[in-house]
Amino acid sequence: MTPALQMAAGNSALKILVVVPTQEELDGFLQACREQGYEGQPAASGKLSVRHFPALELAVAKGGLGKTQFAVQTSYLIGQQPWDLVICAGAAGALVDGLSVGDVVIATETVEHDIRNRFGKPLVPRFGGSEKVLQRCRQALSSKVAFQVHYGPIASGDEDVVAIGRRAEIHEQTGALVVAWEGAGGARASQFSGVPFVEIRGVTDSADSAAASDFRVNLSKAMGSVAQVVIALSRFVLTGSDCRSI
Repeated sequence: MTPALQMAAGNSALKILVVVPTQEELDGFLQACREQGYEGQPAASGKLSVRHFPALELAVAKGGLGKTQFAVQTSYLIGQQPWDLVICAGAAGALVDGLSVGDVVIATETVEHDIRNRFGKPLVPRFGGSEKVLQRCRQALSSKVAFQVHYGPIASGDEDVVAIGRRAEIHEQTGALVVAWEGAGGARASQFSGVPFVEIRGVTDSADSAAASDFRVNLSKAMGSVAQVVIALSRFVLTGSDCRSI
């Protein structure tokens, strides 16, 4: 742990690293945490700024837009200290009907959909979410919340999906419920370092022609839902008898 981060953390060990792609998503996540009574303490983790939440034993940082930048910054943050879990937390567009704005999808696997190889069969890498974490999410979220929580694949690729045809194509290719950009980068960084990983996304739009405007209008609601899920998971892990083995 770097000196600045150690100073902010005091005697409380950080367990969960939450990496949020963009500043807009990060602002929405932190605001939702404040509304739930959790105020993050600013700190530094080497070159990157983080927010530490002592009561939840987690740190929150920005990962950057796109798979590559997100992988670089997540890998750097992982290297600053041992973590029990890395979470990619952000917004997403729905690829299937039946999802509403503010619903949350917890990835059973993150599926990278945008590798355009032409020299063989299609490459669609799949990164499974930690089974232990998925089980704990189901336990932590057993009580009713004001939005639906879905479990299934999340598609990951550096592409804004804003057309019904492309929406259907990605769903057929991956089986994913929603699509976003950065998850595969976080999954690769976590897999390389041997740290459990899960992607958690809040629905802002339907990956159609209205996606850009819907994203802006609905981002706060979606990130509020994501924050509730992350907080519930963190509190469950803290009170669990085997909280160091997620």
